[in-house]
Amino acid sequence: MRLFLNFGMLTFLFVACQSKPSDNTIVTNIFEIGIIADCQYCYCETNGQRFYKNSPKRLSEAVDILNKKELDYTIHLGDFIDRGFKSFDTLMPIWNRLHSKKYHVLGNHDFQVADSLKSSVFQKMDLKGEHRYYSFSRKNWRFIVLDGNDLSFHGSLDALKKKQTDSLYNKLLKDSLPYLQKWNGGLSKKQLNWVKNELDMATEKNENVGFYCHFPIFPMEAHNLWNRNDLIDLIGDYDCVKLYLNGHNHAGAYEKKLGVHYLTFKAMVNSEDKNSFATLLFKQDSVIVKGYGRENSRKFRIK
Repeated sequence: MRLFLNFGMLTFLFVACQSKPSDNTIVTNIFEIGIIADCQYCYCETNGQRFYKNSPKRLSEAVDILNKKELDYTIHLGDFIDRGFKSFDTLMPIWNRLHSKKYHVLGNHDFQVADSLKSSVFQKMDLKGEHRYYSFSRKNWRFIVLDGNDLSFHGSLDALKKKQTDSLYNKLLKDSLPYLQKWNGGLSKKQLNWVKNELDMATEKNENVGFYCHFPIFPMEAHNLWNRNDLIDLIGDYDCVKLYLNGHNHAGAYEKKLGVHYLTFKAMVNSEDKNSFATLLFKQDSVIVKGYGRENSRKFRIK
């Protein structure tokens, strides 16, 4: 009788130990991040709805709130400054007060500095020049950070990229596209090939994928990436893609296409009285956006 009880006890302990890692896996896949778009500071007078001189104060307010949370990381979605290389010196001490890990996406205004200083932008933003686009993984997610200024009239810094920029722009010019604006940009074939490789790796590892870019691809409007169709076609081949998050259109926007949530965050620089930033809570089957100030709160189902 004692032997039977001991065997039963051992069986119970074995089953309990086997089930515990599975429960822990569910718990540890939950994480939270901070997102800010278009801080876009310069020491300039207000222009329309752009309150440039308010941006350091708004960024500081956001940092104080985000530091009260246990965030995995915080990312800024481009246009950290509006113009002038010295504008970085005002913002970086505030940005560096963040307790979480920090990432930057390159925006078109981040290159609105003297030509001689454009190559120094990457160091200021803690980016390596050869890694203007990059990826990183968190839990069961892979985040792909795009450089929409790769081919552009402001961000292409070598002769080859400038030639490729002219070629892409002239190729699209005949189509009278609403987003073929010189303050937008596009992805090189090299970057698109890199994205495909990242998506292949995510598929192999059974990871969900979220994109970060300064430029939107949905909804279709004047702020879109030049060769959005190339990226849309590429994304369409992969079920792992769940999110595409961006700035650039200061009014914000949202659209869902083929199971992918495309969210444009509102610009911090447009904050006269209310701030604008967000946190995102990643759960097993959903992403919960908590908006602060003018940013909307919402919930996405992830299938």
